[in-house]
Amino acid sequence: MAYLRAEEPNPELAPSLNPTPLGRLLWNATAVDDDRMLRSRARIKVVRALRSVLSEETENLPTVDHVAEFAVPGPGRDVPVRVYVPDGGGEAAPCLVYFHGGGWVLGGLDSPEGTLRHLANDVPCVVVSVGYRLAPEHPFPAGLEDCYAATKYVASNPGTFGVDPDRIAVGGRSAGGNLATAVALLARDRGGPSLVHQVLDVPITDRSFDTNSYSENATGYLLTREKMIWFWRWYLQTELHDTNPHAAPLQANSLSDLPPATVITAGFDPLRDEGIAYANRLEDEGVAVHLHNYPDMIHGFSGRAYGEGLSRGFEALNKIGDHLRSAFADPSP
Repeated sequence: MAYLRAEEPNPELAPSLNPTPLGRLLWNATAVDDDRMLRSRARIKVVRALRSVLSEETENLPTVDHVAEFAVPGPGRDVPVRVYVPDGGGEAAPCLVYFHGGGWVLGGLDSPEGTLRHLANDVPCVVVSVGYRLAPEHPFPAGLEDCYAATKYVASNPGTFGVDPDRIAVGGRSAGGNLATAVALLARDRGGPSLVHQVLDVPITDRSFDTNSYSENATGYLLTREKMIWFWRWYLQTELHDTNPHAAPLQANSLSDLPPATVITAGFDPLRDEGIAYANRLEDEGVAVHLHNYPDMIHGFSGRAYGEGLSRGFEALNKIGDHLRSAFADPSP
């Protein structure tokens, strides 16, 4: 994969790359010096509130058969989930358990609305979106344990969700991709549940800021090196977890016996190289991998399909849907 980054971002991204009031507010909230980090807790709450109103995926949303919200038992509290049932969905459908992005600090059930409605109908499958606890109020591993508990509950209670317990996949974007593969690691090491696929869309896989993609894309393409440092500090809050494989899965001693993976990366994304490195390690250790790099895209571009109508975003969602459909059709390892 020699062609990692185009000369310029795709022209369709021009509206995204122009600063918005919300983007400026987020930038001001994500400061890495200690004094401003202490003061930014209040800013985080403001940004969360704005994001819940100004979702990137609010326009032209596809319809599904129905959407339900409830809570499932978790390790520290009940975990809210939102369930998308596709048009024509029946009993014992395949299931994608999905974890939203936002650097483990931002985001929520509303964030990936368009993405999940699209995948529910396209695959088709039931999608269970998990509202895990966020840092800094709940640092690592609280959110991860919520995600694992929700995945395990779906597998143990398939009738509640109308799903086939033998056809469950996990997935997520950015920090959600990190959580998805960490859940796969926990499922392997804790004896279940059995997973047939993992969707890792521009995933965070390592706490390392010295890759070529971090250097090339340190600023100018929405997600910056500074913001990633900020997200990691809030998530871990101690250096003790820097190489914990459930936080930084690229640090795992072994990635063997994990479910097959779809990995999406983007040329103008600081996380590009760690996503590719993770895909390569999975493949080297015997895990089937579909790696798709989009040289002219930025971080999280698939989330811009709805709302902004980004054609490459739809292309990535359709690739994910194709791989999930194949995995659900033949769930054998």
